[in-house]
Amino acid sequence: MSTSELSLPENLSGVHIHFVGIKGTGMAALVEILFHKGAVISGSDVSERFYTDEIIEKLGLKALPFGAENITDDIQYVIYSSAYKLDKNPDLIEAVKRGIPCLLYTQALGSYSSRAYSCGICGVHGKTSTTGLTGTILKEIDLPSQILAGSIINSFGNTCTYTSPLVKDAGAGAGGSGALCSNIFVAETCEYQRHFMSFCPQKIILTSVEPDHQDYYPTYEDIRQAFVDYLCKLPEGGDVIYCADDKGACDTVSIASKLRSDLNLIPYGTEATGEYKLTFGKVENERNNFSLSLFDKEFALKMPGRHEVMDAAAAVALVCQILKTFGKNPKDYAENILKGLLNFTGGKRRSEIIGRFKTKSGNDVIVIDDYGHHPTAVKTTLAGFRDFYKGRKLIVDFMSHTYSRTQALLKEFAASFESADEVILHKIYASARENIADFNITGRTLFEETQKNHPCVHYFEEILDAKDFVLSELEKAPEEKYPDGYVFVTMGAGDNWKLGKEILK
Repeated sequence: MSTSELSLPENLSGVHIHFVGIKGTGMAALVEILFHKGAVISGSDVSERFYTDEIIEKLGLKALPFGAENITDDIQYVIYSSAYKLDKNPDLIEAVKRGIPCLLYTQALGSYSSRAYSCGICGVHGKTSTTGLTGTILKEIDLPSQILAGSIINSFGNTCTYTSPLVKDAGAGAGGSGALCSNIFVAETCEYQRHFMSFCPQKIILTSVEPDHQDYYPTYEDIRQAFVDYLCKLPEGGDVIYCADDKGACDTVSIASKLRSDLNLIPYGTEATGEYKLTFGKVENERNNFSLSLFDKEFALKMPGRHEVMDAAAAVALVCQILKTFGKNPKDYAENILKGLLNFTGGKRRSEIIGRFKTKSGNDVIVIDDYGHHPTAVKTTLAGFRDFYKGRKLIVDFMSHTYSRTQALLKEFAASFESADEVILHKIYASARENIADFNITGRTLFEETQKNHPCVHYFEEILDAKDFVLSELEKAPEEKYPDGYVFVTMGAGDNWKLGKEILK
């Protein structure tokens, strides 16, 4: 059987599936979904503890060390993370030897998506927040929906997935036919290595397109083409819900619509025309207020940043389009949507408040951790914090992830910290996919470039070397314009979140 033909059975009850790399965020989320569908689950991974250990332990599961002995006679399918190779990992070598079907995570997700009315959320930025927002709104809607996000979402009950009690055990046919299925499945779908091409979408949200993953997409045109190809996977008349404020998204939609004139193009944002034109309201009482032209009421979000409001507009647009598809009037659900938006409080490493304390000198400090690792995400997230916490001094500790991204976007990174009062930088957090010797850049290169743009930048090679400096800064009496104290943010896809934990200790 070729890998392209691999799929999971429709009825998963009693089917034994072994996950290789079970602690991966997407993998743990898929474990949750298949476990609740009645599958028997086992899995293996490294011994290091991750936040996903809690997810799998809640299901009564434990990650085994990698080893051929994990592959027993009763295992029917193996699902594996792209971090592991069929000819290198001992579990996978044994599974191949036994002729057990082995599916990449993306293939398994794609197979599952083909059995529901599936909606994919994609874009260089905002995927996780938009997926979390969509799911939190759908929790308030009387439709059978299931959501899979790329991180823990607080409002899902500190897991990566949400399943409505209305979801049926078996789908009512393949979504690819265009027929309505009994279950709605919304998932975060990733562009890296074109992983989203395994997914079977009926509707797509496109948040943003710009250069990223330079190790796989050397040029902007390369990454844009991947998104074009994904949009072209939609069935006839499929909805493309796209951000009208993002040039890359608009470019991508323009190209896709020339190839597929049947696509239903639905813009959202301040530049949009139609039902999902966004108007920003006031930021007050740590709430972002906004309105959409379809509704005659104002919505609110408890999350900082205009980018979060933009993600909320995308989520509302998708929910409204789903309601329409299933014969319901979105205006009848305005209160449900409002409630869902207010219930959203972010997710793991997504503007996550990890603690709050008073220093010895009495200063109030909020400690936040955020996964922003692209210059656009860094800039918009920090601007959101600046707007939301007007009375607080903002100190950001940033760790750049991947040498290829840092080198390709050096000037953009260096100019992305303007909303912060103080910036702390470290060595680059390398990717296992890179050979450091191929690059003529270090963390100090970014530090020196950032100094050209910002008056207050500090460099500590190792993360925890900055601990005493940060604590001494937080003890200082903040300037008169910051009567409320401090916000200390750890930001990036590296492991500098450890500094935030140390500061809280």
